[in-house]
Amino acid sequence: MSYDPEARRDTPLALKLKHRIARDGAVSVEDYMHACLYDPEHGYYVKRPAIGAGGDFITAPEISQIFGELIGLWSAVVWQQMGSPERIILTELGPGRGTLMADALRAARVLPAFLAAVEVELVETNEVLIESQRQALGKAGVPLAWTERLELRHPAPTPTIIIGNEFLDTIPVGHHVLAADGWREQQVTLDAAGRLVFGIGTPCRDPVISDPASTNQVVPATGAIHEFRRSPTVLEDIAQRASQAPVASLLLDYGHLRSTFGDTLQAVRDHRFEHPLTSPGEADLTAQVDFHDIAARARSLGLAVDGPVTQAEFLGALGIVERASKLMATNPASAGSLEIGVARLISPTGMGGRFKAIGLRSQGLQPLPAFPVQAE
Repeated sequence: MSYDPEARRDTPLALKLKHRIARDGAVSVEDYMHACLYDPEHGYYVKRPAIGAGGDFITAPEISQIFGELIGLWSAVVWQQMGSPERIILTELGPGRGTLMADALRAARVLPAFLAAVEVELVETNEVLIESQRQALGKAGVPLAWTERLELRHPAPTPTIIIGNEFLDTIPVGHHVLAADGWREQQVTLDAAGRLVFGIGTPCRDPVISDPASTNQVVPATGAIHEFRRSPTVLEDIAQRASQAPVASLLLDYGHLRSTFGDTLQAVRDHRFEHPLTSPGEADLTAQVDFHDIAARARSLGLAVDGPVTQAEFLGALGIVERASKLMATNPASAGSLEIGVARLISPTGMGGRFKAIGLRSQGLQPLPAFPVQAE
């Protein structure tokens, strides 16, 4: 552990939470994470830029232009699979500074008919980032629209492609902890000194996790954490759109392919890890995505699922190495940085292995590009 687990800072949100807890009692881990990220006054994602060298983390589109370019070309192929409709909504969930979408649209110029059909929809709540997106996409030459939630805004059903890079990990998680007397909800409360601390609350249902390699249930030890996300509304929104028009979605994030027990909640501030209770509202809180659970929930909503696979497998199938080689040959002065960026994206022990990709689609669509075809 590279940080002090006892450190606490009385940020404006910390003081607000302390007052709330003193008045109303402990809050769930899920409510705490939601407040840290989305509190209308002090939430991390409300007014902070967050992304890039001047923020707290750097995402794949900021590492290499090739990432967004490949997703743009992927989107164009999906549009062709849909029958090349005259109008299509290209949606990005949490578009950051607009880098991915800008790179995607630039690469898609090789298929002018696709760009002529595209209307871009950006799902964003951060005022600072919306301004960055306007600047990045102002000369893209396609219609742009912003919304705070992925919902039906169009009077007529419209085919849609939905991209979400590092979006699912920002959906708040809840924690159950196995105490001596059974499973209980983990909460955030105050200790005798008035500091924010984790505590154990009311009894809850026993979580059941089975080993995908067998029919055996995984038996946890006392103190084990069961981390869960309630059914993400974004999956319901995707399914709702898919019930009215062809929809394909690509979601990339860091996480695991199998459901398991464990605590993955983490905080990052100034590019450094810290305890999740240290700086409420001033650190980015995320938790790993359970892709097995996401796939199961998507299927239960009537969506077809491709993957999940590792990011290295997905980008490799899209030809990231070949694309990098061409760029390096035509831009020798940038060859070194291009090579380093691609290596970061596909390293099996780094982002290439830790990050996963999953495709969700309407039942009538073909399997999405770059995912292995699964036997029915």
